[in-house]
Amino acid sequence: MELLQDPRFWVAVAFVIFVVLVARPAGRMIGGNLDSRSSRIKAELDEARKLREEAQSLLADYQRKQRDALKEAEDVLAHAVAEAERMQREASANLDAALARRERMAMDKIAQAEAQAIADVRNRAVDVAIGATTRLLSDTIDAHQAGALVDSAITDLSKQLH
Repeated sequence: MELLQDPRFWVAVAFVIFVVLVARPAGRMIGGNLDSRSSRIKAELDEARKLREEAQSLLADYQRKQRDALKEAEDVLAHAVAEAERMQREASANLDAALARRERMAMDKIAQAEAQAIADVRNRAVDVAIGATTRLLSDTIDAHQAGALVDSAITDLSKQLH
């Protein structure tokens, strides 16, 4: 048996025994490490999946809020445009009414000025006629005729007053 005396045989036997003795605990330790690492990776994947779902939910929520805000902004803009158009129509109507009032006032002032001018012309014509009549009467009537006219006017005055 030469094999029992060969140092390579004993090294091989020792190696096999070493491997058998070390393999079990090392296998358990390596398996435990792999299991714990697998569990940790699984937990991280679950956490990442949960975070991804939350992020998608938040994104959807913000997109909905953005759409709502845009809709509200469009509504506010439409309301503002409608209000501006209404105010423009009211301002135009008020301007038209104010212009019509001013035109009426100007026409009234023109009519008053015309009436005043006509009255002034009449008064001036009366003053000129009275002045001309006075001059004519004073040139053509003597003192005796003037006294008779005054007496006649005084008598007629009492008749005209009653």
